[in-house]
Amino acid sequence: MSESDAIVTAGQKRALLQRLLMPWWTLVFPLLGLLAIAVSLYKMGTVGVVVAAVILIGCVLSAVHQAEVVAHRVGEPFGTLVLAVAVTVIEVSLIVSLMLSDAGDASSLARDTVFAAIMIILNGIVGLCLLAGGVQHGEQRFSLRGASAALNVLTAMVVLSLLLPNYVSSAPGPTYATSQLIFVAIVSVILYGTFVMVQTVRHREYFLPADDDLLADAHAEPPTDAAAWAALGMLLVALVGVVLLAKGLSGIVEAAILGAGLPLAIVGVVIAALVLAPESLAAYRAAKRNRLQTSLNLALGSALATIGLTIPAVAIVSLMLGLPLALGIGAKEMILLVLSLFTITLTLGNGRTTVLGGAVHLVIFAAYLFVTVVP
Repeated sequence: MSESDAIVTAGQKRALLQRLLMPWWTLVFPLLGLLAIAVSLYKMGTVGVVVAAVILIGCVLSAVHQAEVVAHRVGEPFGTLVLAVAVTVIEVSLIVSLMLSDAGDASSLARDTVFAAIMIILNGIVGLCLLAGGVQHGEQRFSLRGASAALNVLTAMVVLSLLLPNYVSSAPGPTYATSQLIFVAIVSVILYGTFVMVQTVRHREYFLPADDDLLADAHAEPPTDAAAWAALGMLLVALVGVVLLAKGLSGIVEAAILGAGLPLAIVGVVIAALVLAPESLAAYRAAKRNRLQTSLNLALGSALATIGLTIPAVAIVSLMLGLPLALGIGAKEMILLVLSLFTITLTLGNGRTTVLGGAVHLVIFAAYLFVTVVP
């Protein structure tokens, strides 16, 4: 065998090894997260809280890496659904655990967490991605048909879930009557299921990256089936670590927030931010690589999953256990939500984005955070 053949063979072996093996830290941090949860590390004083926070960050980074491995294996747009659905399933468990707890107004905390997730996605994640991508690549392009379809479904679900409860007369306050809650839960699932069918089967091309991105993906060797399944398993472990560590630390954060005299709604913001951290980093990294379509698939898909899956699941638990569930948001939150939907429709209205759109959404996000801290 010639020297050149030996070099090629060695390179192929290294490539195969990279496809089979995962970085050590992507395995260690999720396992450390489970260990920290098992021993309640966050209850062991200041040092325990700091170490738990470091492990939490490691779990977030691990989840991002594993999600990208799975996404590379299954391809777009299926890959972006993996992280969105996985995070949403665990987010539901977190919200339900809060509803069953004795801390604060459980019904309003569930609503605040969902509303915070929507605001973080529409303004924080989208704004950061547009700004980062625009600074590095200038004008970026995406599929207008895919974005319009997602925003169409999102607007309908947001109005039915968070705005309409304030104006029905069958039940007092910002709540639905039982029949109304069941109806909204059913139509939310139908809308989300229809969107997923359109995204993955019927009109899959609406959500695919640009041709040059597809060519770049084609040149990159996908991971093996074994590596993809291992990554999916570690993704679930990492997400469990993220959410449960976030839940454990949320009590400490809540005590600190109340001790500082700040509104309890900030707890919902903190929880939503921690739960959405893996998707935020994945979307940001995609935008930095000039793959804005992937970023928007992640962001808008997460927003749709938050309404289309979380609200029905929470509604079912509420009805089964007889727990109160306040869904209607206040006038201040309503203004910010309508502003966000209107602005993102304009931002994504022509298939091209610049840093200006990112700056506008980040300003709205800053305004949301400010009026939450200073009502």
